[in-house]
Parts: sequence; structure tokens; C-alpha cells
Amino acid sequence: MTKDITLDYVSVQFGDYVAVDGAHLTIQGGEFFSFLGPSGCGKTTLLRCISGFQEPTAGQIRIGGKDMRGIGPNKRPTALIFQNLALFPLMSVADNIAFPLEVRGVDRKTRRRRADELLELIALSGQGDKRISELSGGQKQRVAIARALAVEPDILLLDEPLSALDLKLRQHMRRELRAIQKQVGLTFIYITHDQGEALTMSDRVAVMSRGRIEQVGDARAVYDQPRTAFVASFVGENNALTGRVLGRENGLSTLDLGLPAPVRVATASGPGAKLAPGAECMAFVRPEALRPCAPDAPNAFPATVIREEFEGAQRHLVLETPGPGPAAGPAAGPAAPRELRMTLVNDDRDAAFGPGAAISVGFAPDMACALPPGELASA
Repeated sequence: MTKDITLDYVSVQFGDYVAVDGAHLTIQGGEFFSFLGPSGCGKTTLLRCISGFQEPTAGQIRIGGKDMRGIGPNKRPTALIFQNLALFPLMSVADNIAFPLEVRGVDRKTRRRRADELLELIALSGQGDKRISELSGGQKQRVAIARALAVEPDILLLDEPLSALDLKLRQHMRRELRAIQKQVGLTFIYITHDQGEALTMSDRVAVMSRGRIEQVGDARAVYDQPRTAFVASFVGENNALTGRVLGRENGLSTLDLGLPAPVRVATASGPGAKLAPGAECMAFVRPEALRPCAPDAPNAFPATVIREEFEGAQRHLVLETPGPGPAAGPAAGPAAPRELRMTLVNDDRDAAFGPGAAISVGFAPDMACALPPGELASA
């Protein structure tokens, strides 16, 4: 039976530095849950609190309804995979997997049987006698997972375990991790700064910044419906435009973003629905939401192509358009050029959009969001 994990306003403070600030959420049993954020956001500290290596300064952690205060790592129903894996180079693969059972006094025959079961789970059957040095990077990852599963924990904690792998192998291991989690049915709590890992593997994601949880939701909600300026600028790529709300009607807000004409953005729900006329705001438009269009199309504005970045099946156009940049506002003085990004699928119809081309671009109102001003993620 899987167990829920409840973080009840958990805070961690080191002197004057607040590493975790009032984390409050429940992770469902059997869920693949990721904490996503930049370095220093508090995600690893929070993982250490769940695992028992760090006591919270305030708040409570409950696993299966049981308060974890004073319960050490070896007494919790958790297993932790470290970022560097911490495999033993002088042991065989099977002995690495069986080591936690040996520590617990399990007999050799049972240890070997469990190791063989886990070798089959991670698709390394028959390779138990190999040394760790004989394995590839991906195989080492799988051995670390098998070793953590040997003691049959309720919760597997993973601290950026794929960070040292190359891109192709990371992508492959994402699929393998998700498949293993589905097969064993355990709760996986995953720590990462890599958006691709969090979005592709997780049932839900918590985005963190400066020790605080900014937003919790499934991948699509976090990507399509960011609730803060930080989430909008950190998850995926976004064009940030500062401005002011001119009016609101029928779930659409009219915004002055320093463009030649006002634009309309859907604000029927979420934080944008609370923006009153006259309020300062930030509008976010993803590069894939921008489209070439006729000059008189809704939300259209002129732009000049500065450069092109080819990326196989798609290309990114860097555009220059008049108006205040992300750190400016409507009262920032004369409009200065700013850069936006537009992503296009490669085809012959876009062949004319080379550097120096003057074009009109626009976006659908429901493909952008308006939010209260806030801190943006650093580049």
C-alpha cells in the first residue's frame, strides 16, 4: 500500500538564510512527483527533509499520516539515489544491489534471489557478476535504482540522478525511469533543474524559487497556465512584455504593451483575472504562439528579423520590435527596440523570413497570459 507524503508548512533556516519557506503540499502515494527549480531554490534541502537527513526548522512532515520528527533516515520508508550514484567499484553488480539487504542481516540466498529479480526488472539479467566499471552510464543508473529498490521502500527519492549523462542517454533514461516507476507502483520524488525531465516524467511538478513553492500542477498546467512571472519565465521559453491593463471584458483584457496598438489576452481565470484596469502587468507569449500574419490581423504588430537559429525540424527567429523591454514599463520613456523569439516549423513557406526581413507577427488571445509583475527567472 502506497503512502501519501504531507509537507505541512515546512521551513528550513540556516542562520539568517531561509532555504525552504513554508512548503505546503501533499504528494499522493504512487505518484511521480518532481521538484523543479534553479540551483539554490531549496529543492534538495526539501528532499533531505523528507529522507531524514535534515530536520525542518518549522513545520511537519508526515508519511502515511505518521509524523517523521525524530525518525532517522534508516527508519523511514524511503530510499535515496544520490546524484553521484555512490556505487561500490570493488563489488559486483549483484553485490551492489544486495548490499542494503546484507546490512539488514538478510541471508545470502535471499539476497541473491532479490538481486536477480531486480536485475531482470532493470533489463540486466545475467550481468550480476560484472564489475561496476564494466557498465555504461545508463546501466550504472539502473543498478543504482535497483539497489534502492532492494529494501522495498514505499518512496524512492532521486536527487538529479541523470545530470551527468549526455543528452541522448538522459532522454532514454527518462523513459526507463517512468516505465520502472509504473511497473513497481512506488512513489517517486524527483529533484531536477531540467525542465524536460520534470515535464516528461512527472504526474505533477512543483516549481520552486528562493525556497518557496511557486506552483504545483501537471506538466500542461504548469506550462500553459503559469501562475507567477517566475514560473512563466522559468518553465519553457517565453517572451515577457511589460505593460498596463486598459480594460477587461468577456474574459479578455486589453493591454498596452508599448506596441503600435493594444493587444487582447485571455484572462477569464487565474491570477490575470484579478488585474483591474490601470494595473501594471506582464504579458507572456511563447515563441511557438507567435505567428506570421497580415498587418491588420488581431494582435498583430511589426517586427524585423534579426537572426535565425536552425534546430533541425524547427527554427527560431529572433525579432526586433519597438517597445519597452522586460525590465521596463509603459512610463519608461521613449520606446527602445526589444528582442522577441518566434519558433517556426521548417518548411518552404517560411523561406523568405531571412535576416533583415520586415514582417507582421501576432498571437491568439488564448495563447498568451497576463500576470501581475514579478521576479523573472535569470537567464
